[in-house]
Amino acid sequence: MTAWNAEQSADFRGPLDVTRAATVVVDAQDTVIGWSPASERLLGYHPHEIVGRPLATFLSPGPTPPVLPIPPQFRGNEIRVARHRDGRELIVATAVCPLPGAGTAGRVLVATELKDLRLWETRLALLHGLATQSPLGLAIYDTELRLTWCNAAYEQEIGRPFAEFRGLRADELYSEGKFVTKGHPPTLEAVMRHVLDTGEPFLDLHFQGRPPSDPETDHLWSCAYYRLQDADGHVFGVCEDAFDISDRYRAQRRLALLVEAGRGIGTALDVMVTAEKITEVAVPEFAATVSVDLSKAVLEGEVPATGRSAAMALVRVARRSAEQAGQEKPGQQPPPPPLVNHSPVEYPPGSTQDRSLSSGGLVLDDTTLVVPLRAGNSTLGLVTFIRSTGSATFDSGEVALADELVARTAVSIDNARRFTRERTASLALQRQLLPQYVPQQSAVDLAYRYLPTDDVTGVGGDWFDVIPLSGTRVGLVVGDVVGHGLEAAATMGRLRTTVRAFAQMDIDPDELLSRLDDLVGQSAEGQWAELGTPDGTYTDVTMGVTCLYAVYDPVSRRCVMARAGHLPPAVVGPDGRPSFPDLPAGPPLGLGGLPFESMEIELPVGSLLALFTDGLVESRDRDIDQGLDTLGRVLSDRHASLEELCDRAVAELLPGGTTADDTALLLVRTRELDTSQVAEWELPAEPVAVGHARDLANEQLSGWGLEELSFATELVVSELVTNAVRHAEGPLHVRLIRDRTLLCEVADTGHTSPHLRHSGEDDEGGRGLFIVAQLVQRWGTRYTRSGKTIWTEQAFPSTG
Repeated sequence: MTAWNAEQSADFRGPLDVTRAATVVVDAQDTVIGWSPASERLLGYHPHEIVGRPLATFLSPGPTPPVLPIPPQFRGNEIRVARHRDGRELIVATAVCPLPGAGTAGRVLVATELKDLRLWETRLALLHGLATQSPLGLAIYDTELRLTWCNAAYEQEIGRPFAEFRGLRADELYSEGKFVTKGHPPTLEAVMRHVLDTGEPFLDLHFQGRPPSDPETDHLWSCAYYRLQDADGHVFGVCEDAFDISDRYRAQRRLALLVEAGRGIGTALDVMVTAEKITEVAVPEFAATVSVDLSKAVLEGEVPATGRSAAMALVRVARRSAEQAGQEKPGQQPPPPPLVNHSPVEYPPGSTQDRSLSSGGLVLDDTTLVVPLRAGNSTLGLVTFIRSTGSATFDSGEVALADELVARTAVSIDNARRFTRERTASLALQRQLLPQYVPQQSAVDLAYRYLPTDDVTGVGGDWFDVIPLSGTRVGLVVGDVVGHGLEAAATMGRLRTTVRAFAQMDIDPDELLSRLDDLVGQSAEGQWAELGTPDGTYTDVTMGVTCLYAVYDPVSRRCVMARAGHLPPAVVGPDGRPSFPDLPAGPPLGLGGLPFESMEIELPVGSLLALFTDGLVESRDRDIDQGLDTLGRVLSDRHASLEELCDRAVAELLPGGTTADDTALLLVRTRELDTSQVAEWELPAEPVAVGHARDLANEQLSGWGLEELSFATELVVSELVTNAVRHAEGPLHVRLIRDRTLLCEVADTGHTSPHLRHSGEDDEGGRGLFIVAQLVQRWGTRYTRSGKTIWTEQAFPSTG
């Protein structure tokens, strides 16, 4: 097949496209031998009526003066008068070209009405723009896969006039290129051959290579390939369109690096981990080798001296190369970084690093980029990015990206430095603030461990607590302050005290966390002003606190819990199977605006509940899921005591008893109050209920052998039931619990809490609750979704 060149095919694109305009084929004697459906629509003749007749039957022999000016694109075409089958005349624009393969023996005439001239003009302009102005590179290859036509953008990409590379194959134009997408033939020629053979197009294939116009830089193109064929299905080539997406690809890579940096850099308050993380992020995507050098003072928790930075004593703390990154397997965590001996690093005068230290700014020298780690007015160290010989140098966008990565790293390293400086004092303060003795509870048996970090890698802020609540219930708390030394320890103590205060209000776990979240989120000056630094500034250490709060009721064996960004508890049933309830996570404290959710579960008698902080199950060389599996396996031993389980968990999860983070572990084994210890009645909210309640209480106390408490209990029950009848609605619930003390509870549907007050001499009422308070050890109110419960506690009579 003879390939059409650009001049021969010009009339068959745009306004006079053979797929749209009327097309007539005539022989050397101008006899019609071909008649298209578009010709029938334009002139009304059916093919059998016109084929074999002369062209003059429907078309004037010569051009007609145009009624409209002919634009430059149409010069060379003719305006003629055509006669419709019904006799009316049409003004048409025509174009004529030789019949391909027929020499001078035939012609193809294309015609359309003149009224469409403006539409043609627009389409011709579009075609002209596609060929000369479009940034999309277009090329047409014949069936032998040799280049026969291209537009100006493609010609510019090659960097030579079209005449110099006409007829070359694609693989000859881009001999060192390669596809970076999958699922298609591996080479350009194979892709085109597949398109020719099957007609299946390929879209958005990414091809990487160095074009002849820019042989020193890798480019990336988005390419499409589709077969060209005529209306009869005759294949005459393959069209390639290619758009250079190198800038977009580089921008996406930069964005991906920033996202990866956001996920990794700054997640640990550890100088070494942060330094290692920036090398993991940057190699090999951004540089072939990355090294981090820090001032020796930073490693000791101090601020480097200001002044001439070039005299700073530097220590190598992290280094990573492309060879190390190439050893990693996809989908796996990166291997531990190579050991760095923290040896001093000295750079000769005039070196890239020396110039960066002297100027305090970044320095670019060919394939080496040095960026200082700065925090405030201090230089903490240097990060050096090096690309291999022959690679592209760092462009302006990549320099800005490196500056951003190092700035994030500097902030994180400075935070870790501050944290290290005050670690020892915070640990001492923690020991003063954590509970030194946890009283025994009727609801649970318990054991606990608290392991502060060692003197090398310690951080602070973990706490736990066990809080006795009304109705023999118990509150269980564990939390973690991600803090900065003394501030973290002080914040931990304040939060623990606040949780205890809220817990005594007998509110649900989700509400307790919501109130705690509000408190943490309040302004530093208004709520935590005493935590301000001596210069009057304030360091916020409460943001990001995590907490888990659970309430267990030994009467119902129900446990209600909620968490704020903390790990869920471990639950081991009587069958020894460990599980981690799908407890809604909730946000860390201090973020505000997001809800917390409680979840209630039933715990069989003897169930084991473990509350812990992430320092127990997470470490640098172990995935957190592995730690949780190990903890579940240890706790599944039903024959071991709680103390033994605590020791085993610490031994297996924290070998040697050392940890990179504070660790708190609280184990509780649930109990159930025997039904003989609980008596409960439902009464109507009527005056007769008062006497009935007294009788029931007296009868139960006699059965328990507690007749000595009958008088006081009668007064308590009478007053509480009377108040419920007067001020609330029924039904009423009266409950007596014989535990370490005698508990009396009266529940109603009201939400108004009674208050103690002193009655005047002439008052007829108001003394009852005052008398009750004198008769009992403690009393209080707790609220539920259905109302409130007034409770009291009385000590048992002395047996001595």
